Amino acid sequence: MTTTNRYDAIVLGAGPNGLAAAARLAKAGKKVLILERGSQPGGLSAKREFHPGYSVPGILHDEALTTKKAAAELDLEKHGLRFRTAPSIYIAEQNGPGILLSADATTTANAIAQRSRHDGDNYTLYRSFLNRIQPVFEKILSEDPPPLTPNGWKEVLGLARRGLVALKLKRKEMIELARVAPMCVADFLNEKFETPLLVEALAAPAVASTWSGPWSAGSNTNLLLRECTGGESLAGGPAALVAALVAAAKAAGAELRTNSEVSRIRLSASGAVAGVTLASGETIDAPVVVSSADPKKTMLSLVAPGSLPITIEEEFRRFRARGSAAKVHLALSGPLELPASAGSHEALRIGGGHVDDLERAFDAIKYRQFSARPNLDVRVPTVADTTLAPHGHHVVSILSSYAPYTLEGGWTEAAKKALGETVLGELERHAPGVRERIVAMEVLTPADLEQEFALTGGQIHHGELALDQLLVLRPAPSAARYATSVSGLYLGGAGNHPGGGVRPTAGLLAAAAVLAR
Repeated sequence: MTTTNRYDAIVLGAGPNGLAAAARLAKAGKKVLILERGSQPGGLSAKREFHPGYSVPGILHDEALTTKKAAAELDLEKHGLRFRTAPSIYIAEQNGPGILLSADATTTANAIAQRSRHDGDNYTLYRSFLNRIQPVFEKILSEDPPPLTPNGWKEVLGLARRGLVALKLKRKEMIELARVAPMCVADFLNEKFETPLLVEALAAPAVASTWSGPWSAGSNTNLLLRECTGGESLAGGPAALVAALVAAAKAAGAELRTNSEVSRIRLSASGAVAGVTLASGETIDAPVVVSSADPKKTMLSLVAPGSLPITIEEEFRRFRARGSAAKVHLALSGPLELPASAGSHEALRIGGGHVDDLERAFDAIKYRQFSARPNLDVRVPTVADTTLAPHGHHVVSILSSYAPYTLEGGWTEAAKKALGETVLGELERHAPGVRERIVAMEVLTPADLEQEFALTGGQIHHGELALDQLLVLRPAPSAARYATSVSGLYLGGAGNHPGGGVRPTAGLLAAAAVLAR
């Protein structure tokens, strides 16, 4: 066993959160080492070549969660990050023209009004409501969760400042927000729109990769959290954010080591962090470890079992992390063509056409089955970036809801093939010529995601997004504000507030917690 240099802080994981934490700590003058188990930085946001010459710019799709404020904190635009207008989303329709949701609310309202004047008018009102409540949610999502018990006058003043933001809302808006936040997303959207296709399309992102359906209580909170982040779309997708964060971290002096899997977070005799031990047997000393790995893996595996009080262990055992979505990647010899729609689309949503079809898709995982009619979040990144495939060819990235981690009978090769065929079947209903253009296909089940990315349960958000797993309850009350019960150990990944997705916020907040102490 060998021991290398001592560092001020070690960051576990080189995804957006880990890189952001490292960059922030290094900018503050700390000697920082980033350890990444994979061969390249990025984690779920890394560029992935799934077939020679064909790549997708990350596993995750929700690339509009990074705010310009977060980017400015690390000078990411100086390091090459660029924002762009969000691509339009085409809502595919069986035997119909579908609906095109533009980034411009007026354009979208006019498109919706062509089939329903009622829905066109209400879409304008819907976006207006979201715009008015966005400052409240943006502040919540950009700051650490409020303390359960304020400690000192500074924390009391902090709570007062948060309250003042909410008070900027009119009384009517505050009452409406209190009413709709705990609703199921189906009820909320059915109140506003009469077009089933539109309701399903707007509801789908709120339940994607969660253990909930559109009729699940509290699912509307996820819709509000997604719509009100204040984030911007990224030119180049998730991989572009990773590249900028790597550049920022290195410019600040942080060191990055890939192919360096941590097997244990070492504790001193007093129970404080002493450093880490790698799978190779090498030990590295540091009084601070910031883990961007999922909370269950960090606290129940990387910290030696029996090191934590039973009550703390139980908090993390209760934290739910059941994977519920699969990824399918296609390499195509030509464009993805949908006869019902003219032109090429970068983003599409494919469902059954009614919010109840989305609920039926969710029903399957309750019984350890994958959906026979999955809801598909489809991206064709080569529409914007032709370098991801050979000239004239394209790649298609599909997030398929729902597919359980604990499939009955297990994820055998036959089961994976059946899932891939099911996803292809749904895609073919709208793009009938797609099968003839397939050069290669990759299917990643939740079990595959766990194996490749060390995600407990294959849960891509590092923990389910649900009302009882948000804010001070994410991932547990003892670690809600990034510092854990172990002195020197901090959690700064997607399993912490503000949740999963392609954004560096949790890492930045974890670094701030380190510096505050």
